[in-house]
Amino acid sequence: MSELVFLLEEPSAKAMLESLLPRMLNAGVTFRCIPFEGKQDLEKQLMRKIRAYQNDQARFIVLRDQDSSPDCTLIKRNLLDLCQKSGKADRCLVRIVCRELESFYLADLQAVEQALGINGLASHQGKKKFRTPDALGSPSKELRNMTKQRYEKIAGSRAIGQHLTIENDRSPSFRNLIAAIRRMEGELLGANA
Repeated sequence: MSELVFLLEEPSAKAMLESLLPRMLNAGVTFRCIPFEGKQDLEKQLMRKIRAYQNDQARFIVLRDQDSSPDCTLIKRNLLDLCQKSGKADRCLVRIVCRELESFYLADLQAVEQALGINGLASHQGKKKFRTPDALGSPSKELRNMTKQRYEKIAGSRAIGQHLTIENDRSPSFRNLIAAIRRMEGELLGANA
């Protein structure tokens, strides 16, 4: 079975992907989102989860926030090492969200406006900080303030995921995630051709 498996730091990423992926994946590819209880839980269980996964056709995408860490390459290298130890590194990709998942949403204020029903948010997209939201120190705080506390992590992620523009390139980390999904989907479809 052609399956994309997402190993995620938190449930809000699962909520976003479950809304986004049905709009982008080929009908021949299924997906499963496995959320963990934070980055430490993800790192503790990652190798075992991948190694024990029974579908030999599965491809894995590991998604973790950078948060306040100054070096996202070190985070990625550590996660790749865990994938290597699983014995299935050739079927794994790791993607780091620059700072927080909410940077994806701040890169697409039209989606936030539609999802949360708050008029006028999209008009802020031209401001410098929303043109490059991956550079923000605390995207979640920015989003909560901007929405006057209406944004809630899981429900908001689920709603916004339904409206995110897949081609949006204001967040390089979002663009890299979309590229990873397309690459893995291509591998799965190519294997079944």
